[in-house]
Amino acid sequence: MSSMKDNQTQKRKNEHIDICLTEPVENLLTTGLENYHFHHNPIPELDFNAINIDTTFLGKEIKAPFLVSSMTGGTEKAKRINEKLAEIAETKGWAIGVGSMRAALESGNAASYRIRKIAPTIPILANIGAVQLNYGYGVEECKRAVDMIEADGLVLHLNSLQEVFQPEGDTDFSNLLNKIEQVASNVSVPVGIKEVGMGINGLAAKRLVEIGVSFIDVAGAGGTSWIQVEKYRNKDRIRYEAAKAFQGWGTPTANCLEELKEQGVSTTVIASGGVTNGVEAAKAIGLGAHLVGFGRTLLPRAVQSEQSDILDQFDLIEFELKATMFGVGVSTINELRNTQLLKKPKHL
Repeated sequence: MSSMKDNQTQKRKNEHIDICLTEPVENLLTTGLENYHFHHNPIPELDFNAINIDTTFLGKEIKAPFLVSSMTGGTEKAKRINEKLAEIAETKGWAIGVGSMRAALESGNAASYRIRKIAPTIPILANIGAVQLNYGYGVEECKRAVDMIEADGLVLHLNSLQEVFQPEGDTDFSNLLNKIEQVASNVSVPVGIKEVGMGINGLAAKRLVEIGVSFIDVAGAGGTSWIQVEKYRNKDRIRYEAAKAFQGWGTPTANCLEELKEQGVSTTVIASGGVTNGVEAAKAIGLGAHLVGFGRTLLPRAVQSEQSDILDQFDLIEFELKATMFGVGVSTINELRNTQLLKKPKHL
């Protein structure tokens, strides 16, 4: 029985990768970052070569404020993707997350998630769906996921509407806050929460911080819609048709960041959800993010390209961030987080 369940999970993981690469699964909403513009500083008063994008995450120094977002695991194809991305992330000093580890916990085989030997120094995030805390998972499974991959932190992801539209979805999201609090209190590494592309608003973030969550990845709307991904897997006519009405569902990434700032959320904030380049990343940092996550933007090269092409993409994103910082006249990530030159024009 568990072997059949494991095979179903693997099949689903491979379908997710293929759909993300081949189908139009973008949210109709944009990230909202396009509504913000940096006022150019013609006198930056600094040397471009002196710009420093180092920062820290989970107690480790990283060379750039970037995270390879949690995407996949559990299959041979996923293993190759994770290993390619981990190798470049280690070279560039980015943090990295792995996809949902349910497949590893079900099968006992974590080979597709084990990237510590490839990435010995950077922060690595383990990952479990928060809803699994209502389906037999608890503190022990969370600890096991962390230990399996020698992770520095654990992400519990929230994906309520993905589960509703998923043919085999788990939809009991009741009483999760209490269970998340138990995990945050009893797991030895920092525990964070992320959405999967529909956003975490200010009030939700505030409640999560109050129960001991150490970091929040807003994962806002503007990139991949997992409702649309599941639509392409659905043989249920009602869910397939209903997915069309949810093509613009979620809170855009910029709006999430605005709300967290308004609510005075005082924890490490990661901005992901449709961010595609270093200029957008700079805007997200200017709106208060400590790190910026890149997901499907990195996926095509991770599947199809040589390592040098993937490295080029990382280099490009870093150069775009540095050039933006030079254009604004700031030399550190902390200065960028506090810039007064990121504006929302009144006509927008």
